[in-house]
This record gives sequence, C-alpha cells and structure tokens, in this order.
Amino acid sequence: MFVSVFDVFKVSVGPSSSHTMGPMLAAARFLDRVRDLPPREGTRLQITLYGSLAFTGVGHGTNAAVLAGCLGFAPDIYDRAKADAALSDLASRKTISPAPGWTIALDPDADLIVDRKTRLDAHPNGMRFALLDADGKTIVAETYFSIGGGFVKTLAEIESGDLPATPADDVPFPFASAAEMLEMGETSGLSIAEMKRRNECARLDGEAFSHRLMHIWDVMDSCITRGLEATGELPGGLKVKRRARAIFENLSRRIGANDVPLHSAIDWLSAYAMAVNEENAAGGQVVTAPTNGAAGVFPAVLRYYLSHVPGASRDKIPDMLLTGAAIGGLIKYNASISGAEAGCQAEVGSASAMAAAALCAALGGTNAQIENAAEIALEHHLGMTCDPVKGLVQVPCIERNGLGAVKAVAAASLAMQGDGSHIVPLDACIETMRQTGRDMDERYKETSLGGLSVAVPDC
Repeated sequence: MFVSVFDVFKVSVGPSSSHTMGPMLAAARFLDRVRDLPPREGTRLQITLYGSLAFTGVGHGTNAAVLAGCLGFAPDIYDRAKADAALSDLASRKTISPAPGWTIALDPDADLIVDRKTRLDAHPNGMRFALLDADGKTIVAETYFSIGGGFVKTLAEIESGDLPATPADDVPFPFASAAEMLEMGETSGLSIAEMKRRNECARLDGEAFSHRLMHIWDVMDSCITRGLEATGELPGGLKVKRRARAIFENLSRRIGANDVPLHSAIDWLSAYAMAVNEENAAGGQVVTAPTNGAAGVFPAVLRYYLSHVPGASRDKIPDMLLTGAAIGGLIKYNASISGAEAGCQAEVGSASAMAAAALCAALGGTNAQIENAAEIALEHHLGMTCDPVKGLVQVPCIERNGLGAVKAVAAASLAMQGDGSHIVPLDACIETMRQTGRDMDERYKETSLGGLSVAVPDC
C-alpha cells in the first residue's frame, strides 16, 4: 500500500475538502471526459447532489465549488476573487466553454439539482454529472463520490474496491498496517519518517521532494499567521466572530509574566488551530490534514513545537510531516477520514493521531512510542459525531480542532513516558473507528440532521 504524503496533505480551499475540494475536482474530471468528445451544439450540463452534499452543501460551499470546477478553477491555485467574478458571470451568461468548440448550457438555478430524497449506497457524498443533448437525452454521464480529504472516486472505482492508494511494487516499505510498519522499521533499523521518505523518493527526485514537502508546511504556517491577524465575522449566518487573534494577543501580552499558568499551553494550541479553521470557514487557503474540517490540528501542533518546545528545530518539520502522513495513510486505507462516512472521529480523530505521532517523532520517540501516541489520540476520539450547526464548518468544528490539538500533545507526552508497549494496537483502534463509523446513525454523519445541529434554536 502506498498513500503519498501529498495525497494526505493537499493545498485546498475552505470550508470542506469533501464538500468543496472534492466536488471541484469531480467537475474537472467530468469535463475532461467531455473534452474527449467531438463538440456538439445544443448541449446542457446537469449536476445532481446527493446525501451530505445535498443536506449541507449550501453551508459547506458545495454549490459554488462544483460550479467553480466547471469553470476551470482548481483547489491548489484557487483565487477566490476571480472565482466569485466568474460565478457571477455564469449566473447571467448561463453557459460554460470547457474547450474550443464547446458551448454548454449551465443554469446554476435550474441545472444544479439538490436531491435530499435519493440515497446512494456507495458513499454519502455523491454527485452525478450528465451531459444532455438538445432533446434532453444523455450523451455521457458519471457518478462521483467525494470520499474525504479531497479524494474523488467514480461509482465503478468504489464498486471495484479501488482505494485511494496506489500499487506499492516500486516502493521499498509498502506497509499497509501499523504492525507491518513497526516490523519493517525493526528489520531495517529505520524510523517511520525515513521509511516514508524512501517510499516517496522512489517516485520523486529527492531535491524536488524536499522542496515540495516544505512548501506544504509553508502554506500551513502562512494560514496560521493569516488567521491570527484576521478579525470580523465569519460568513454563513451564524454570526460567529473570529477569536484566534484576540486569544493570541492576550497570550502574547502575558509572555514572561510570573503568574502565567502552565495550562496556558492549551490556549496557545487552541489559538493556532482556531486560526486555521477560521480561515477555512471563511473560504481561505488551507492544507488538508487530512481534511479541511480538521485542517487546524496538525499545523497547530507543529507551530506549538517550534514556538514553545525547548530545543525545537525547523529541521524536524519534514520528519513530522512524513510521520503524520504515514499514520494518516494507514487510517485512510484501513478505515476513513470522511465525516460523512464515519463522523468527526474520522476527521479530527485522525488529525489528532497524525499530530500526536509527528510530535512524538520530533521529541525523539521510538517507532513503538510513535505508534502508541497515534493510538492514544485516536482512541480518545472514538464515537465523535459530525454535527455541524447549520451545515457550516464553524460550530463545533473550529473549537474542536483546538481540543484535537490539545489531545495530540497530551497523547505524545503520555507515550514518551512509556516504552511503547500498550494494550490496544493502533490497527485495532483504526478498525474500531471504522466499525463505529459504520454503525453510527447517518443523522450524526455530516447531514446536520441530529446532535448539535438540531439542538441549537433558530439554526
């Protein structure tokens, strides 16, 4: 099994990797198919959203994202001002031109259909694209599923069991479980990060890989900085005020004071994580870690390490990213990172496990201690539901990232106090998360039909 670090950590656009990034990429994939056909006159594009995309699509930005994808926008180079202008133009022009010779009718009000009645069994985040001729007959159609973290699969790929991982015949350490990862590390004498690095460099030039890896951290770090500088109210109607800047400024004023409590570390972590998720909620640029909804946990722990841990070094950042990606890849491959599929345990829980492993590695933890740290963090998120109020990635999502970061640091610290031996293996915890997600009522899996979503009046 091989899931690249660049599949786990992807430059994205808020507020949801499964609800914005995935639909944007799905639209691009479908239009690639259309471009392979000879141009025809009188065609129309019809898009239907199902499941969680239908129930929470407006709050999550799905409608705008899928239309932006039809207009050629991509998450990694997304410019919101240009996208907003293009969407405004589409609303009046009601056509798209994906390739020379092609003019396809697309009326956002009539051709983007929200179907809250039909259930697609393959995955909760389903969408269907259909190119119709002048008589309304289907020329070509495809159903896609946004399965979390920006990964998109067709119905055929889902049914064939094709997972978001590529064959690993050409990598030296193709571990598909934590047990295999530990065994390969023991045999080779290498750290988890080094095994992951050698896998990546089997496919990408070492210098190019290192540059691209640090770019991921630079985007994460810039997102924290932007979030710590921003003020105002987040869009969506809940009137949620940004808080990260005020928390950060309050903490900064107290640096060096004799009466600063030790638990202020919790506030620093929360400020960093909330800064990212406030940026995400505002539609800003983030990095999936492993999703947008959980994008604040991992970078918050890395910023905390650099800014608050004695002896910290930026040179450790690549190993932290690689270690986190190794854990995230195992969770993705063996369970899920999708809130719509398995609840928030799959998003913030996975992010916390990744961050705990990364910090443990930076602190000098052994492979066994790193695996233990990831297990502790994931174990104590088991059963967590995904119930965003009003379908927005704001309440409880923003604060939840702060608490996920706090749990990650606690898990890493606890693991460092032991020798790596523990009762519940990470593999067993991942499988438990998968089963729990399978059994969880769909009202608590990013549909905003239960939990906090219905407990808050007038939302």
